[in-house]
Amino acid sequence: MYQLIKNGTLIDGTGQNALENAAILLKGNRIESVGPLDGFVTPEGELSLIDAQGGFILPGLFDTHVHMIMEIKDIRESLTTPFALKYFEAIGYMKRTIDAGITSVRDAGFTDLGVKQAVEKGLVTGPRMQLSINPLTITGGHGDSWMRSGIDITSKSYPGMPSGICDGPEQVRQRVREMLRAGADIIKVHATGGVMSPTDHPEFTQYSQEELEIMVEEATFRRGIKVMAHAQGAAGIKNAVRAGIHSIEHGIYLDEEAIELMLKNGTYLVPTLLAPISVVEASKLNENMPEYAVQKAHEVVEAHRESIAKAYKAGVKIAMGTDAGVMAHGTNLRELGLMCDIGMLPMEAILATTKVAAECMGWEKDLGTLEAGKLADVVITKTNPLEDIRSLEDTNNIAVVIKDGKIEKNLFS
Repeated sequence: MYQLIKNGTLIDGTGQNALENAAILLKGNRIESVGPLDGFVTPEGELSLIDAQGGFILPGLFDTHVHMIMEIKDIRESLTTPFALKYFEAIGYMKRTIDAGITSVRDAGFTDLGVKQAVEKGLVTGPRMQLSINPLTITGGHGDSWMRSGIDITSKSYPGMPSGICDGPEQVRQRVREMLRAGADIIKVHATGGVMSPTDHPEFTQYSQEELEIMVEEATFRRGIKVMAHAQGAAGIKNAVRAGIHSIEHGIYLDEEAIELMLKNGTYLVPTLLAPISVVEASKLNENMPEYAVQKAHEVVEAHRESIAKAYKAGVKIAMGTDAGVMAHGTNLRELGLMCDIGMLPMEAILATTKVAAECMGWEKDLGTLEAGKLADVVITKTNPLEDIRSLEDTNNIAVVIKDGKIEKNLFS
């Protein structure tokens, strides 16, 4: 079956100028043709029309750093919540993500293969996913939520979610193999401390370069699976880049040497500028955020902005990611305005959320731009993001979302 999208301005994700009065022809789950409506050839037979109503037609959007199975709660609530409830709550998180125009995500931890397969089988609505299963972390590191009271609220391991805590070369090697066995599409490591962890700091270095190299050896060299690193302090970032890790997540304290290494190695940067800001905002509205996280979030916000601005000006490849789950799912596109605040142009922010993000995830052959032959992931917005990037923060301005040729949202119908 064919679907024709017309009466809109095309922003195709390639970086070319917007094309007014454009048309896109979809055949099944693929894009058949794209171009000006004048002279556009449509096939005979059954044809469904999607009227963009003067809106703006973009590729399906990406978020390369989410936590699809979680949304931050008060610790007291977490301690009394039945384990299985999180799967039912995630149905809403995934729907809100799609409603925001995000059709593809890279899950940075805690979502298992069953959730991904539920989306693929059409049991629930959600974005297509790359999974990291469970991030690798040292004892007492960013992924270890053991409290000094003796209470341990670290996410429990279960079939399909091996423990991520590992120390030393041989444990690291085994944990990578366990994540791959559980269905990981990418390996996630905490190379430094972080904001949300109770007993470390963002600048603390966790794994040695040798341990990180083992992760890359097991994942990338043996299986062709990339490694992403939560890395906030400069020393840990440099260890990760030297070890051959594919992307740096957060990058709060990048220095000149780290930036030069990233440029030399072609390393991607996923800023998640929204993450610490969201922690600060949440602390003003409720008591969900622990005091240790709030203090660290206040400390890093400005350094984070300055760090990402330096990397952008130097030419580091930037892919959009938010850390959604730390903040509410569906608010992902706030990140675009923050990226523009550090100097990016609206078109560059859109490219970071489409073409560059697809490249970061290795999906550029099928996604990220609106071109013939690619998968039919399309978003239609009511507003012009090139003139008002922050208008996309309101999901009511995301009028139509098509994923894999299927209309998931249509406010025009």
